[in-house]
Amino acid sequence: MLKNTEICIRIKVRNKMFTVLSEEFSLVTEWINDLRNVSVQTDRMKFRRNMERVGEIAAFEISKHLPYKEVEITTPLDKITSREIETQPVITTILRAGVPLFQGVLNYFDKADCGFVAAYRKHDANDYFSIKQDYLTCPNIEGRPLIVADPMLATGASLIEAIKDLLTNGNPSQIHIVAAIASKEGVETLQKAYPEAYIWVGAVDEKLTDKGYITPGLGDAGDLSYGEKLQR
Repeated sequence: MLKNTEICIRIKVRNKMFTVLSEEFSLVTEWINDLRNVSVQTDRMKFRRNMERVGEIAAFEISKHLPYKEVEITTPLDKITSREIETQPVITTILRAGVPLFQGVLNYFDKADCGFVAAYRKHDANDYFSIKQDYLTCPNIEGRPLIVADPMLATGASLIEAIKDLLTNGNPSQIHIVAAIASKEGVETLQKAYPEAYIWVGAVDEKLTDKGYITPGLGDAGDLSYGEKLQR
């Protein structure tokens, strides 16, 4: 039988690649509440800004896991030895829903390069879907931290396809995945596909509907950010 301390250590090791940003009480909890709340989320500017905020907090947490190098800084009075990120990350997202979350990450990693993937759910007559991907632009990611921002980690299918295509541009030193809301199933699927990836989410919901939507979720992040689309 394991002692309590041994149990704690094993849990920490098992979960070190997966972080729920709202697990401890913080402002992230309020931002997630506003993203979900039907009486608040109709304010598109506020919705986008709250999504950005989640991205900013995720970026700050990611920064603690990047390699740093020593640098010498000259101030008006003297010189000081400090540290800065050794290799700037490449930040990517899936258009269009991912743009506000992506912008939040970019706000903090303001020296980063960026990539974009166009992927979407192609729905059939019964509202079931397949993942269609028709555009990718990305810098060389060889030896660089790769950050992928996608607001809703539902089934994980679109993210897995996006990452697979992004990896044709090099072998990153690290992979970080950022989502505002994830399903438990989506997280587990992603962990199986990319066990080396760090996953940062604002909140985790237990259920997916039979059509692959997170519940309770928050709705369609793209429509809430930019208006309802005609295409399905």
